[in-house]
Amino acid sequence: MIQLRTILTSADNSGAKKMRVIGLPGFSKRHTASIGDVVKASVLRATPTGQVKKGDKVNVLIIRTRKEIRRKDGSYVRFGDNAGVLINKTGVLLGSRIFGPVPHEIKRAGHEQIVSLAKEVV
Repeated sequence: MIQLRTILTSADNSGAKKMRVIGLPGFSKRHTASIGDVVKASVLRATPTGQVKKGDKVNVLIIRTRKEIRRKDGSYVRFGDNAGVLINKTGVLLGSRIFGPVPHEIKRAGHEQIVSLAKEVV
């Protein structure tokens, strides 16, 4: 469950290290986002040679949450951190690598490019 002001870690090599969620576009009645949702975030920490800088507003696709999600077979999956990858407005990944595991729910959300770059799909 990702809410406003949640701190996310970056799971790609776009240059951002930490991000804070500043908006949940399209969520008028729901106030939380989960795996596969796109949120607006502000970069809190970035590497000096990265594509994004501190203070930039970016779109982030959430790929890991600490809150477990239930799958159709009755099992649950959860991760040790809240993480996301930076994407542009059309949904193309800004970085060229993905770090850490990615759930297969991302592929069902329509982001096959991210799943193909991941080394481990859970």
